[in-house]
Amino acid sequence: MKPNYSLDDLRCFCTVARLGSFTAAATQLAMPLSTLSRRIRQLESDLQLRLLNRDAHRVMLTSTGEQYFQRSSALFEELADIDEDLHRDKQRPCGKIRISAPINAGNTLLRDLFYDFMQQQPDIQLDLHFSNSLIDIEAEGMDLVFRVGSPIVENWIARPLKPLHFIVCAPKEHDISNITTPEQLCGHPVVLCRPMIPWQLQHKITEQAFDFQPQKMVRLEIDEIGMLSHAVKGGLGIGYLPDYFALPMIARGELQHVLPEWRSRTRMLFMLYRDRDHLPLRVRLLIEFMLQRFQQPTAD
Repeated sequence: MKPNYSLDDLRCFCTVARLGSFTAAATQLAMPLSTLSRRIRQLESDLQLRLLNRDAHRVMLTSTGEQYFQRSSALFEELADIDEDLHRDKQRPCGKIRISAPINAGNTLLRDLFYDFMQQQPDIQLDLHFSNSLIDIEAEGMDLVFRVGSPIVENWIARPLKPLHFIVCAPKEHDISNITTPEQLCGHPVVLCRPMIPWQLQHKITEQAFDFQPQKMVRLEIDEIGMLSHAVKGGLGIGYLPDYFALPMIARGELQHVLPEWRSRTRMLFMLYRDRDHLPLRVRLLIEFMLQRFQQPTAD
Protein backbone atom coordinates (compact mmCIF):
# COMPACT_ATOMS: atom_id res chain seq x y z
CA MET A 1 0.00 0.00 0.00
CA LYS A 2 1.32 3.44 -0.95
CA PRO A 3 2.17 5.53 2.15
CA ASN A 4 0.12 8.70 2.59
CA TYR A 5 2.96 10.62 4.18
CA SER A 6 6.31 12.04 3.11
CA LEU A 7 9.41 9.96 3.83
CA ASP A 8 11.34 13.21 4.05
CA ASP A 9 8.97 14.37 6.81
CA LEU A 10 9.54 11.03 8.53
CA ARG A 11 13.30 11.61 8.34
CA CYS A 12 12.78 15.00 10.00
CA PHE A 13 10.78 13.35 12.80
CA CYS A 14 13.50 10.74 13.39
CA THR A 15 16.13 13.46 13.64
CA VAL A 16 14.08 15.37 16.23
CA ALA A 17 13.42 12.19 18.19
CA ARG A 18 17.08 11.14 18.13
CA LEU A 19 18.40 14.54 19.22
CA GLY A 20 15.50 15.40 21.55
CA SER A 21 15.49 18.97 20.28
CA PHE A 22 13.86 20.87 17.43
CA THR A 23 16.68 23.41 17.46
CA ALA A 24 19.45 20.79 17.21
CA ALA A 25 17.53 18.88 14.54
CA ALA A 26 16.95 22.03 12.48
CA THR A 27 20.69 22.75 12.63
CA GLN A 28 21.63 19.23 11.54
CA LEU A 29 19.05 19.21 8.75
CA ALA A 30 20.09 22.72 7.63
CA MET A 31 16.55 24.05 7.58
CA PRO A 32 14.70 26.84 9.44
CA LEU A 33 13.14 25.85 12.75
CA SER A 34 9.73 27.00 11.50
CA THR A 35 9.99 24.71 8.45
CA LEU A 36 10.93 21.75 10.63
CA SER A 37 7.96 22.37 12.97
CA ARG A 38 5.63 22.62 9.99
CA ARG A 39 6.91 19.32 8.57
CA ILE A 40 6.38 17.48 11.85
CA ARG A 41 2.83 18.86 12.11
CA GLN A 42 2.21 17.77 8.51
CA LEU A 43 3.46 14.25 9.27
CA GLU A 44 1.19 13.98 12.32
CA SER A 45 -1.71 15.25 10.22
CA ASP A 46 -1.02 12.77 7.42
CA LEU A 47 -0.79 9.89 9.90
CA GLN A 48 -3.61 11.25 12.06
CA LEU A 49 -1.45 10.38 15.05
CA ARG A 50 0.36 12.43 17.68
CA LEU A 51 4.05 11.59 17.70
CA LEU A 52 5.59 14.26 19.93
CA ASN A 53 4.66 16.09 23.12
CA ARG A 54 6.45 19.41 23.29
CA ASP A 55 6.50 22.29 25.70
CA ALA A 56 8.74 25.29 26.16
CA HIS A 57 11.60 23.24 27.58
CA ARG A 58 11.62 19.77 26.09
CA VAL A 59 10.39 17.35 23.42
CA MET A 60 9.07 13.93 24.39
CA LEU A 61 7.88 11.03 22.28
CA THR A 62 4.37 9.72 22.70
CA SER A 63 4.04 5.94 22.98
CA THR A 64 2.99 5.87 19.32
CA GLY A 65 5.90 8.18 18.45
CA GLU A 66 8.27 5.83 20.26
CA GLN A 67 7.07 2.91 18.10
CA TYR A 68 7.43 4.93 14.91
CA PHE A 69 10.89 6.08 15.89
CA GLN A 70 12.15 2.58 16.77
CA ARG A 71 10.91 1.14 13.48
CA SER A 72 11.77 4.10 11.22
CA SER A 73 15.20 4.98 12.60
CA ALA A 74 16.53 1.56 11.55
CA LEU A 75 15.42 2.33 7.99
CA PHE A 76 17.29 5.63 7.85
CA GLU A 77 20.37 4.11 9.48
CA GLU A 78 20.38 1.46 6.74
CA LEU A 79 20.01 4.15 4.07
CA ALA A 80 22.92 6.04 5.65
CA ASP A 81 25.04 2.87 5.53
CA ILE A 82 24.12 2.35 1.88
CA ASP A 83 25.03 5.94 1.08
CA GLU A 84 28.36 5.51 2.85
CA ASP A 85 29.08 2.30 0.94
CA LEU A 86 28.25 3.95 -2.38
CA HIS A 87 30.43 6.92 -1.52
CA ARG A 88 33.29 4.57 -0.62
CA ASP A 89 32.69 2.79 -3.95
CA LYS A 90 33.45 6.09 -5.72
CA GLN A 91 36.43 7.02 -3.54
CA ARG A 92 38.23 3.79 -2.65
CA PRO A 93 39.55 1.16 -5.10
CA CYS A 94 37.89 -2.01 -3.83
CA GLY A 95 35.20 -4.52 -4.80
CA LYS A 96 34.44 -6.69 -7.82
CA ILE A 97 34.65 -5.88 -11.55
CA ARG A 98 32.71 -8.17 -13.90
CA ILE A 99 34.50 -8.50 -17.26
CA SER A 100 33.64 -10.19 -20.54
CA ALA A 101 36.26 -10.90 -23.22
CA PRO A 102 36.81 -13.18 -26.23
CA ILE A 103 38.58 -16.41 -25.30
CA ASN A 104 41.60 -15.98 -27.56
CA ALA A 105 42.25 -12.27 -27.04
CA GLY A 106 41.56 -12.74 -23.34
CA ASN A 107 44.08 -15.55 -22.97
CA THR A 108 46.75 -13.93 -25.13
CA LEU A 109 46.45 -10.13 -25.07
CA LEU A 110 44.63 -9.44 -21.81
CA ARG A 111 45.55 -12.17 -19.34
CA ASP A 112 48.88 -10.75 -18.15
CA LEU A 113 47.42 -7.24 -17.99
CA PHE A 114 44.67 -8.48 -15.69
CA TYR A 115 47.29 -10.11 -13.45
CA ASP A 116 49.42 -6.96 -13.38
CA PHE A 117 46.40 -4.83 -12.47
CA MET A 118 45.46 -7.13 -9.60
CA GLN A 119 49.02 -6.96 -8.30
CA GLN A 120 48.74 -3.17 -8.21
CA GLN A 121 45.22 -3.19 -6.68
CA PRO A 122 45.04 -5.96 -4.04
CA ASP A 123 41.56 -4.90 -2.85
CA ILE A 124 39.97 -5.25 -6.29
CA GLN A 125 38.55 -8.57 -7.47
CA LEU A 126 38.15 -9.43 -11.15
CA ASP A 127 35.31 -11.71 -12.24
CA LEU A 128 36.39 -12.82 -15.73
CA HIS A 129 34.07 -14.36 -18.30
CA PHE A 130 35.85 -15.55 -21.47
CA SER A 131 33.54 -16.47 -24.35
CA ASN A 132 33.44 -16.14 -28.12
CA SER A 133 29.66 -15.73 -28.00
CA LEU A 134 28.05 -12.28 -28.06
CA ILE A 135 26.42 -12.36 -24.64
CA ASP A 136 23.83 -9.86 -23.42
CA ILE A 137 26.24 -7.68 -21.47
CA GLU A 138 23.42 -5.68 -19.87
CA ALA A 139 21.58 -8.78 -18.61
CA GLU A 140 24.85 -10.32 -17.38
CA GLY A 141 25.69 -7.18 -15.40
CA MET A 142 29.11 -6.62 -16.97
CA ASP A 143 31.18 -3.61 -15.91
CA LEU A 144 33.78 -3.85 -18.68
CA VAL A 145 33.65 -5.64 -22.04
CA PHE A 146 36.34 -6.42 -24.62
CA ARG A 147 35.30 -7.19 -28.20
CA VAL A 148 37.00 -7.64 -31.55
CA GLY A 149 35.15 -5.79 -34.31
CA SER A 150 31.48 -4.70 -34.34
CA PRO A 151 31.65 -2.90 -30.98
CA ILE A 152 28.43 -0.87 -31.22
CA VAL A 153 26.27 -1.37 -28.14
CA GLU A 154 23.63 1.23 -27.36
CA ASN A 155 24.60 3.55 -24.49
CA TRP A 156 28.06 1.95 -24.14
CA ILE A 157 31.31 3.78 -24.83
CA ALA A 158 33.77 1.91 -27.11
CA ARG A 159 37.51 2.69 -26.94
CA PRO A 160 39.85 1.20 -29.58
CA LEU A 161 42.84 -0.60 -28.05
CA LYS A 162 44.76 -2.53 -30.71
CA PRO A 163 44.46 -3.28 -34.44
CA LEU A 164 44.57 -7.00 -35.18
CA HIS A 165 45.23 -8.97 -38.37
CA PHE A 166 45.02 -12.61 -39.38
CA ILE A 167 47.94 -14.06 -41.35
CA VAL A 168 48.53 -17.31 -43.22
CA CYS A 169 50.87 -19.79 -41.55
CA ALA A 170 52.22 -23.23 -42.39
CA PRO A 171 53.99 -26.02 -40.49
CA LYS A 172 57.74 -25.49 -40.41
CA GLU A 173 58.39 -28.58 -42.58
CA HIS A 174 55.72 -27.76 -45.19
CA ASP A 175 56.98 -26.79 -48.65
CA ILE A 176 55.61 -23.32 -49.40
CA SER A 177 58.06 -22.42 -52.16
CA ASN A 178 55.33 -22.54 -54.81
CA ILE A 179 52.92 -20.25 -52.90
CA THR A 180 53.52 -16.73 -54.15
CA THR A 181 49.89 -15.62 -54.62
CA PRO A 182 46.72 -16.38 -52.60
CA GLU A 183 45.31 -18.43 -55.52
CA GLN A 184 48.19 -20.90 -55.05
CA LEU A 185 46.91 -21.86 -51.60
CA CYS A 186 44.60 -24.25 -53.43
CA GLY A 187 45.91 -27.81 -53.38
CA HIS A 188 47.46 -27.53 -49.91
CA PRO A 189 45.94 -29.14 -46.80
CA VAL A 190 44.32 -26.55 -44.53
CA VAL A 191 43.03 -26.21 -40.99
CA LEU A 192 40.00 -23.92 -40.55
CA CYS A 193 38.81 -21.94 -37.56
CA ARG A 194 35.22 -20.70 -37.36
CA PRO A 195 34.05 -18.00 -37.90
CA MET A 196 37.13 -16.84 -39.85
CA ILE A 197 35.99 -18.39 -43.12
CA PRO A 198 36.70 -17.38 -45.87
CA TRP A 199 40.21 -16.05 -45.41
CA GLN A 200 39.77 -12.38 -46.31
CA LEU A 201 43.21 -11.34 -47.48
CA GLN A 202 44.47 -7.93 -48.54
CA HIS A 203 47.85 -6.97 -49.98
CA LYS A 204 49.71 -4.63 -47.61
CA ILE A 205 50.88 -2.25 -50.35
CA THR A 206 48.44 -2.46 -53.26
CA GLU A 207 45.40 -3.20 -51.04
CA GLN A 208 44.29 -5.78 -53.59
CA ALA A 209 41.72 -8.06 -51.95
CA PHE A 210 41.31 -11.82 -52.27
CA ASP A 211 38.91 -14.11 -50.41
CA PHE A 212 40.20 -17.67 -50.14
CA GLN A 213 37.35 -20.15 -49.56
CA PRO A 214 38.91 -23.53 -48.76
CA GLN A 215 36.72 -26.33 -50.09
CA LYS A 216 39.12 -29.21 -50.63
CA MET A 217 41.78 -30.83 -48.43
CA VAL A 218 40.25 -29.45 -45.21
CA ARG A 219 41.90 -31.57 -42.50
CA LEU A 220 40.30 -30.01 -39.43
CA GLU A 221 37.61 -27.42 -38.65
CA ILE A 222 37.44 -25.97 -35.13
CA ASP A 223 36.45 -22.79 -33.25
CA GLU A 224 39.40 -22.24 -30.92
CA ILE A 225 42.64 -20.47 -31.83
CA GLY A 226 44.87 -22.38 -29.43
CA MET A 227 43.93 -25.72 -30.95
CA LEU A 228 44.22 -24.21 -34.45
CA SER A 229 47.80 -23.09 -33.82
CA HIS A 230 48.75 -26.51 -32.40
CA ALA A 231 47.19 -28.22 -35.41
CA VAL A 232 49.23 -26.09 -37.83
CA LYS A 233 52.38 -26.50 -35.73
CA GLY A 234 51.75 -30.26 -35.64
CA GLY A 235 51.77 -30.47 -39.44
CA LEU A 236 48.09 -30.93 -40.24
CA GLY A 237 47.96 -28.05 -42.72
CA ILE A 238 48.07 -24.35 -43.46
CA GLY A 239 46.02 -22.09 -41.17
CA TYR A 240 44.74 -18.53 -40.82
CA LEU A 241 45.90 -17.25 -37.41
CA PRO A 242 45.71 -13.93 -35.55
CA ASP A 243 49.04 -12.11 -35.75
CA TYR A 244 49.33 -11.72 -31.97
CA PHE A 245 49.22 -15.51 -31.73
CA ALA A 246 51.25 -16.44 -34.80
CA LEU A 247 54.13 -13.95 -34.88
CA PRO A 248 55.79 -15.18 -31.65
CA MET A 249 55.56 -18.76 -32.98
CA ILE A 250 57.09 -17.66 -36.29
CA ALA A 251 59.91 -15.88 -34.42
CA ARG A 252 60.60 -19.10 -32.49
CA GLY A 253 60.77 -21.10 -35.73
CA GLU A 254 57.65 -23.13 -34.92
CA LEU A 255 55.67 -21.91 -37.96
CA GLN A 256 56.33 -20.44 -41.40
CA HIS A 257 54.78 -17.16 -42.51
CA VAL A 258 53.04 -17.77 -45.84
CA LEU A 259 52.44 -14.81 -48.19
CA PRO A 260 53.96 -12.21 -45.79
CA GLU A 261 52.79 -9.39 -48.11
CA TRP A 262 49.19 -10.43 -47.44
CA ARG A 263 47.08 -10.27 -44.30
CA SER A 264 43.46 -9.78 -43.28
CA ARG A 265 41.76 -6.42 -43.19
CA THR A 266 42.21 -4.67 -39.87
CA ARG A 267 40.04 -5.88 -37.00
CA MET A 268 40.10 -3.70 -33.89
CA LEU A 269 40.12 -4.82 -30.27
CA PHE A 270 37.72 -2.52 -28.37
CA MET A 271 37.09 -1.90 -24.68
CA LEU A 272 33.49 -1.02 -23.77
CA TYR A 273 32.10 0.50 -20.59
CA ARG A 274 28.72 1.84 -19.57
CA ASP A 275 29.05 5.36 -18.13
CA ARG A 276 31.88 7.85 -18.35
CA ASP A 277 30.76 10.08 -15.45
CA HIS A 278 29.45 7.71 -12.78
CA LEU A 279 31.92 4.83 -12.82
CA PRO A 280 33.07 3.23 -9.56
CA LEU A 281 36.68 4.09 -8.89
CA ARG A 282 37.77 0.45 -9.33
CA VAL A 283 36.36 0.35 -12.89
CA ARG A 284 37.83 3.74 -13.77
CA LEU A 285 41.26 2.61 -12.59
CA LEU A 286 41.13 -0.53 -14.75
CA ILE A 287 40.04 1.49 -17.80
CA GLU A 288 42.92 3.93 -17.32
CA PHE A 289 45.35 1.04 -16.75
CA MET A 290 44.31 -0.69 -19.98
CA LEU A 291 44.47 2.50 -22.05
CA GLN A 292 47.94 3.26 -20.73
CA ARG A 293 49.28 -0.23 -21.34
CA PHE A 294 47.92 -0.48 -24.88
CA GLN A 295 49.33 2.96 -25.73
CA GLN A 296 52.84 1.82 -24.82
CA PRO A 297 54.97 1.03 -27.90
CA THR A 298 55.68 -2.66 -28.45
CA ALA A 299 58.47 -4.32 -30.36
CA ASP A 300 57.50 -5.86 -33.72
